[in-house]
Amino acid sequence: MYGQSSSSAASQSRARRLDAVIDKAIAEERIVGAMALVAEDGEIVYRRAAGYADREAGTPVAEDTIFRLASVTKPMVAAAALSLVDSGTLALEDAVTRFLPDFRPRLADGSEPVISIRHLLTHTSGLIYGYDRAAGISDGMDMPGRGMAENLARIAAQPLAFSPGSAWRYSVAIDVLGGLMENAADKSLPEIVAERVTAPLGLDDTEFLATKPERLAIPYADGAPRPIRMADLQPVQGKDGMLFFCPPRAFDPTSFPSGGGGMVGTAGDFLTFIEAVRQGGAPILSPASVHLLSENAIGGFDTGVPGRGFSLGWSISRDPTAAGLPYTVSTWQWGGVYGHSWFVDPVRKLSVVSFTNTAVAGVNGAYPDAIRDAVYA
Repeated sequence: MYGQSSSSAASQSRARRLDAVIDKAIAEERIVGAMALVAEDGEIVYRRAAGYADREAGTPVAEDTIFRLASVTKPMVAAAALSLVDSGTLALEDAVTRFLPDFRPRLADGSEPVISIRHLLTHTSGLIYGYDRAAGISDGMDMPGRGMAENLARIAAQPLAFSPGSAWRYSVAIDVLGGLMENAADKSLPEIVAERVTAPLGLDDTEFLATKPERLAIPYADGAPRPIRMADLQPVQGKDGMLFFCPPRAFDPTSFPSGGGGMVGTAGDFLTFIEAVRQGGAPILSPASVHLLSENAIGGFDTGVPGRGFSLGWSISRDPTAAGLPYTVSTWQWGGVYGHSWFVDPVRKLSVVSFTNTAVAGVNGAYPDAIRDAVYA
């Protein structure tokens, strides 16, 4: 899809800065393996595979290495949902109960508010991440063998954290949306995403079940003095609490397809996706849907980062200077806890994808911040 841009002093300087960031993180064993891509005005101006996809076997990361995506899944599921809106199958103001009649979580006072599809997409539904483990709710990366219906029932049994539409909180909402989409379209979520997003864009390596295990990177967890190879159930301290990873879930067809975190794919595939949206949405989305993905949709709700809003698919920089960030106003950004970060600066026609196989150093902290700063320096 892309050409390689001609060399320039600016691009060479940026490449040297990015190389230095990646080399340092790998040499210091903060990151095991990495794949980074930068596109500018539709041309790839930087590409780098470094470190190990499997450290113990000595297998290097390649440009076509496949990674477990975690929340990098969400943007593609959001796009598939908006495609269903474009086709008239869904409407953003539809109540969730139109398609999931038994999904009726209540507020702490016992009242049952209406949750809309818009609430799910914007994370303003009252749902959360980090339910008590005793509730038995899967976030899409753990509890292999859990089915969709059981997980939705367990989520619905928990009280809402706030009235829908009154606040923002990152949540299992996109897992609920995935179940809703299945009922609305009478197809599985993998079929919907393949039909409406991955197949039209030629994303041959992005899917819900890993069918190419020989190219799938081994996941690693933060550790001292260096990251550790993940066990079949691996707790990792995250920014806001303990995270639980189950790497074998990527091969388990009995686990529900998690719209919030269940896909695998390559950095190149994801770059193709975000560039398609940045360039207007064809062949997967209408201009109206691209607008919904490009604008803040939550007003001034607190997202935990000053000046950061949220669209119907990812965060939007409303006032990046308030957070001391180099982004242009309206930059899109998000990541995934298996170790990924990405952003799109539509003003500068700039798209950046940084994948690693190290959780959570690849998504939060010094490494993704240094990648971002190297791009903008």
